[in-house]
Amino acid sequence: METSLMPSQKTDVNRVTADEVKSRIERGEPILFLDCRNPEAWAASDVRLPGAVRVEADRVAEHLSEIPRGRSIVTYCT
Repeated sequence: METSLMPSQKTDVNRVTADEVKSRIERGEPILFLDCRNPEAWAASDVRLPGAVRVEADRVAEHLSEIPRGRSIVTYCT
């Protein structure tokens, strides 16, 4: 299944540092963390960010309906 964003849904993509994310959280900005690590990295890691949505990077389009809207999204992977 292929899903693409409509032109009105396109957003800016910017790199952020951990310090910037921390600062934004401290200001009360609603942020969603999207964990896109591959299955091997996920299984090998003992670090799991509470509340993060877990979706493999190559399957994000299939799971767009599961990703809450109306907030900044910080994606991380290995």
